[in-house]
Amino acid sequence: MKVIIAKDYEEMSDKAFDVMAEVVKNNPKAVLGLATGSTPVGLYKRMIQDHEKNGTSYKNVSTVNLDEYAGLDYSSDQSYVYFMRTNLFDHIDIDLKNTNIENGKAADRAAECERYNKLLETMKQDIQVLGIGSNGHIAFNEPGTPFGSVTHIVDLTESTIKDNSRMFRNVDEVPRQAFTMGLKNIMNAKKILILANGANKARAVYGLVRGDVTEAVPASVLQLHPDCTLVCDEAAAALIK
Repeated sequence: MKVIIAKDYEEMSDKAFDVMAEVVKNNPKAVLGLATGSTPVGLYKRMIQDHEKNGTSYKNVSTVNLDEYAGLDYSSDQSYVYFMRTNLFDHIDIDLKNTNIENGKAADRAAECERYNKLLETMKQDIQVLGIGSNGHIAFNEPGTPFGSVTHIVDLTESTIKDNSRMFRNVDEVPRQAFTMGLKNIMNAKKILILANGANKARAVYGLVRGDVTEAVPASVLQLHPDCTLVCDEAAAALIK
């Protein structure tokens, strides 16, 4: 695993963009695995700026997102499909038909998981962007998730609900379940870019980089990936320096 330590969030986002830009410019038809939450917003802002200033095109790029809240879709401003459009897709020249995310309002959730797994079999990510939860989760794969897992419905832990409540008016509005890519889906990506910032992520980053490879810390499986880059700020790197 390659580790890049930046001084702060802005430099972390710059370094992350360098990794992403290389993939997009070398392969205009790349499949980008994308993540939501506050951590990758700086990366997405830089992708938009690069598109506007330098003309980098995304018209032939495809995307697959990690996860979506169960029960939400684009009609909710808290859904991840809404987040992606607002923070990236509406500001670049990507064809929305080439963007993919689980259907949060699918009537048959098991069938939706099966559909998404089949899609991922045909769309291997050239790069997969990840954040990391304070308990070491990646996507919505909570501690104890099997390393061989594929897209599934998960009951969110109280720590994850608390972490995500900052995006909602109050904690009671946070959905209690979500669709998520499994760890096997994530590990199938050709390249992984994982981002972490803030002192509250330091213990999780230690588990990611130096801890035992264990399902108790889902992110630790990334130690087994052949091309994984961690970009984190100094606060998140406090225990691995």
